[in-house]
Amino acid sequence: MLRGVNRVLIALVGLVLTALGGSVLAIGLGAPAPSWWLHDGRRDVLLDEAERTRWRDDGWWWPVVLAVLAVLVLLCLWWLLAVWRRRRLAEVPVDTGDGESAALRGRALENVLAEEANHLDGVERAHVLLTGRRGVPRTRVLLLLEPHVDPGTALDALTTGPLTHTRESAGLTTLPTEVRLRGVKHRPGRVT
Repeated sequence: MLRGVNRVLIALVGLVLTALGGSVLAIGLGAPAPSWWLHDGRRDVLLDEAERTRWRDDGWWWPVVLAVLAVLVLLCLWWLLAVWRRRRLAEVPVDTGDGESAALRGRALENVLAEEANHLDGVERAHVLLTGRRGVPRTRVLLLLEPHVDPGTALDALTTGPLTHTRESAGLTTLPTEVRLRGVKHRPGRVT
């Protein structure tokens, strides 16, 4: 959902900036002002003295301006944090059996799981992403399947093989997984 919100916000900001910036540039270069434009022509300023000081003496003006700016800053900070938030899990704690724990790198776990899934019958390629929190990892697996493979069989082989091995070797009680299956599309070859 965040990816969709991100794209919509960027598109809206881009459209507004393009419309306003393009209009200012066109008017500055001598084009006639569009019908919706607020000012008369090339020599007109965007905000004159009267427009800049119109509500300055009203009691509601400054609190409203500050509240709107504060909301905009908070929305921008939320958006920035949401975009920069790590989607990958850096490490998973593994019980070593002697009362201590070791940290298993998330990328290493992804690579091992993907490599084992690549060796399944009918799997062209596997992509694995480790997400979640440190103590509760989750995986997302994308399997690109050969055309002759039954998806149910491939899913069963993945859950009883690589996912079970990964869960047991990392000492995890559960390993929630989202699996996406796609068929490989081969380009038709030319016959000469």
